[in-house]
Amino acid sequence: MGVQFSERELDIMAVLWEQGPSTAAEVRVALDDDITHNTVLKMLSILEEKGHVGHVEEGRAHRFHVLVAREAAGSSAFTRLVDKMFSGSAEALMSHFIRERRLTREDLERVRQVIDERLDDDHEPSPPARRVRKGGRA
Repeated sequence: MGVQFSERELDIMAVLWEQGPSTAAEVRVALDDDITHNTVLKMLSILEEKGHVGHVEEGRAHRFHVLVAREAAGSSAFTRLVDKMFSGSAEALMSHFIRERRLTREDLERVRQVIDERLDDDHEPSPPARRVRKGGRA
């Protein structure tokens, strides 16, 4: 099914992806909200139970590190977004962003280039065109 995170778990993972191995206290400071140290520690423990983070002991503290690549989590989140919000249609998602003008002209040009490259990669030769004989029959 892929890697799945709650919103708070994703916040904590983002800190670890950005800062690298961190203690619960360092994660709490980076979150910049009213979350308690104990809550961060509990969330890190849950993430560890799920196999998403590991830790090494540093004196009395634990330094947590990611075991899941950001790209794997992003791919899973993208798939869930497409499935849940756009009925499984990546085309609908892309159309939404284009219609909502969330992409600049430069963004659109880069997307066009990616699409062109993908079309070139997936290009299969067309079947030979059928010749039409006089009288309109093939």
